Amino acid sequence: MSVIEPSELIINPDGTIFHLHLKPEQLAEHVILVGDPGRVKMIAGFFEQIESETENREFVSATGTYGSKRITVLSTGIGTDNIDIVINELDALANIDLHTRQIKNERKSLSIIRIGTSGGLQGDIPVNAFLASRKAIGFDGLLNFYERREEVSDIAFEESFKSFVQWNKLLPSPYVVETDLDLFNKIVDSDFISGVTISAPGFYGPQGRELRLKIADPLINDKIEAFRFGDQRITNYEMECSAIYGLSKLLGHKALTVCIVIANRVSKRANEDYKPVMVKLVQKVLDRI
Repeated sequence: MSVIEPSELIINPDGTIFHLHLKPEQLAEHVILVGDPGRVKMIAGFFEQIESETENREFVSATGTYGSKRITVLSTGIGTDNIDIVINELDALANIDLHTRQIKNERKSLSIIRIGTSGGLQGDIPVNAFLASRKAIGFDGLLNFYERREEVSDIAFEESFKSFVQWNKLLPSPYVVETDLDLFNKIVDSDFISGVTISAPGFYGPQGRELRLKIADPLINDKIEAFRFGDQRITNYEMECSAIYGLSKLLGHKALTVCIVIANRVSKRANEDYKPVMVKLVQKVLDRI
């Protein structure tokens, strides 16, 4: 069995993995991901007992118990580049022996739920709505760096989307990955809108916003709003879901993203005071894990 070299899997002197600063025993099989490090403390406040807490850069974590469930909550910061770090290191904690640097014979499957915020792309989606991502479209191109990417992607959806919006060939080719349906059915109820989420590699130009810089395709959001693939439509923008779904599928983990719609890009409405709504969403997820 081959050994993973130190340059490829960096382990800190205290035995923790490089970025997350976690040891395998500090990781629960249920993982909640949040972008904002401050949200870790809010979610951990629901725990009846906290086993461990760590902090390194934007990666803040707490592992504890909620009822009979052991849960790790971890902040990722913003963007799919950070998700590449987070999902690979979570999988290493679960499925690589950090002492021998060898992949374990028996693989563990994590349940990973991202709780975040997003912007609506359909006029009928109300601000403060709970939205569950049935599929994710990655504008970031991350999954294209990995083998077997086509095995976990909806190629027909990708091709239809690129054709409809006249995708700019200078941009990374978008990829489309579905959530884990068992996890989706466990968490999502009638309080949620279900839809297709775009993960953008930026907040301004990649999401069609203009400040002082003009964007390459001023009509991109109009085309996204109008696109349909069967009965599916694109419902919202955020910045992490596609990488979570794609890497989780490739590695054998279950993944789901649920978000609050804090702004609607079509109606131009927004709610800057969304934190009370976030508490309700967190409580719902914790109760249904």
